[in-house]
Amino acid sequence: MATTPVPPSGKSDGPGRGLAARVSLGRQFRPLASEFLLIAAVAIFLTVFGFVMVLSATSASTDPFDIALKQGIFGAVGIPLMFVLSRFPLTFWKRMAWPILILAVAFQMLIYTPLAIENDGNVGWVDLGVAQAQPAEFLKLATAIWIGFILARKEALLTNWKHLAIPLVPVVILVLASVLGGEDLGTAMIIMLVVFAALFFAGVKLRILIFPLAVAAVAVAVLAITSPNRIQRITSFLDPNCSASDALCYQQEHGLWALANGGLFGVGLGNSTEKYGWLPAKGNDFIFAIIGEELGLIGCFVVLALFAVFTFAAIRIIRRTDDTFVRIVAGAIAIWIVGQALVNIAVVLRLAPPLGVPLPFLSQGGTSLLSVLIAAGVLLSFARTLPADAPAPTPVRVRNPVQRIDTL
Repeated sequence: MATTPVPPSGKSDGPGRGLAARVSLGRQFRPLASEFLLIAAVAIFLTVFGFVMVLSATSASTDPFDIALKQGIFGAVGIPLMFVLSRFPLTFWKRMAWPILILAVAFQMLIYTPLAIENDGNVGWVDLGVAQAQPAEFLKLATAIWIGFILARKEALLTNWKHLAIPLVPVVILVLASVLGGEDLGTAMIIMLVVFAALFFAGVKLRILIFPLAVAAVAVAVLAITSPNRIQRITSFLDPNCSASDALCYQQEHGLWALANGGLFGVGLGNSTEKYGWLPAKGNDFIFAIIGEELGLIGCFVVLALFAVFTFAAIRIIRRTDDTFVRIVAGAIAIWIVGQALVNIAVVLRLAPPLGVPLPFLSQGGTSLLSVLIAAGVLLSFARTLPADAPAPTPVRVRNPVQRIDTL
């Protein structure tokens, strides 16, 4: 009598095990959501485009290739890291919310050590030996993840301001104090923007937000008028006839001249004249002016369109997710990146006083680039939790039934 061979494991390969394997394999190779593809494409394109523009903007410097090489290294590390982080499960970001914030605050504390570097009155950089870093850039993402975790856990209690305040208020004050200790009001304002964006996407009532918004506005005004450096920035912005000897006025004037010189089509990639000593912050805070001069209004429009696509994809994640944590964090990250881009562009257009915030993905600065690529990786991780785009239904032809009458 013949017997059925048994596998070495002692377990038969029944139809249930084969079905489970096919289901697992199907999950691994299922089509990616369109939001994933849009965010990844925008992040990669802006990073590569930013590297090209940094190389062009700093070509008049004494060490242009050294600056571009550092930017390229951070981009080469950040893009693969973005895709690695996209594979992390949602539970990882929830469990690591507190550790991520603690590590980011500890990193920020290095500005109070001998490693700190002062630049234009701000102490926001540290010398790590191999490179300089701005720790506050990572605080933006850490704050978004942490506050999303806290608000998602307290979702049913957000109508009570006492539950909303603890532990939100003391922790946010600690984060802001660690940044303001280095006199970096611009970054502190972006972090406050992240906090209020998270509260908005959490569904907190407007009547609860009015008082914190008023307190934040008063605090910013007090910090602005009590600092001679900030007063100078504001007065140079408000005075249309400020002296060219004023460095801040000088830079903003030449930023506008660069945009005007570019016209519709620009003077050509690498052909900027303002970068030859006329625009000091040509590679970082005012790189949008170089884009406008070399690539014209069309180049500026392409940059704005890409940020619009990034916003659209983030909004799609917010609308399609069923997870409160994903909705809050995705909204906070989108407001941070796009809001900071609009602030930077407003400064270049002389619609706002200089705040010292970089243009995400594009400005010179490895820490800024790495932080936004990591943030994009978090959004990609969220996009993987969304259901794949459903294919269009196949039309089915329905024939009109014909009733057959037989006659006798």
